[in-house]
Amino acid sequence: MDGETRRREILNYIAQSAYPVSGTALAQKFDVSRQVIVQDIALLRATDHEILSTHRGYILQKPKSAVRVIHVCHTDEQMEEELNIVVDFGGTVMDVFVRHQVYGELRASLQISSRLKVRKFLEEIREGRSSPLKDLTCGQHYHTISADSSQTLDAIEEALLEAGFLIPEA
Repeated sequence: MDGETRRREILNYIAQSAYPVSGTALAQKFDVSRQVIVQDIALLRATDHEILSTHRGYILQKPKSAVRVIHVCHTDEQMEEELNIVVDFGGTVMDVFVRHQVYGELRASLQISSRLKVRKFLEEIREGRSSPLKDLTCGQHYHTISADSSQTLDAIEEALLEAGFLIPEA
């Protein structure tokens, strides 16, 4: 298989995966080294394919036409409800960040777009792999969310406000 064909197949494989795909898994599937995969991903990115690298693997960023930052506050027990509100309306929780008085802005990519991804994320938190960033700021944090339209983002914000999670910006 030549490089161009392999890159097209890599792009299709990542696009159709419901989960992030590791470089090692791609290397095994296409019978090349992981370094070749890293180079292929760089070439795909250079041709305007938005491929994100997460700690779990590569994700093809699907185009969304509307993006917004929201300010929220909730307890650990309410995390699932908050995330499900966003994904149930068709949104994607792209990241989480806090504005810490000492450390400044701390940000982590999430790319949560379904209830399955919400469950997986919460499993990792509950297994003690990490603590939510919101714990650094008494529950207050921000999410960058994306959706197909600003109307969808408005509906997400309204639902988060009704649930008591949204902190309206002054």
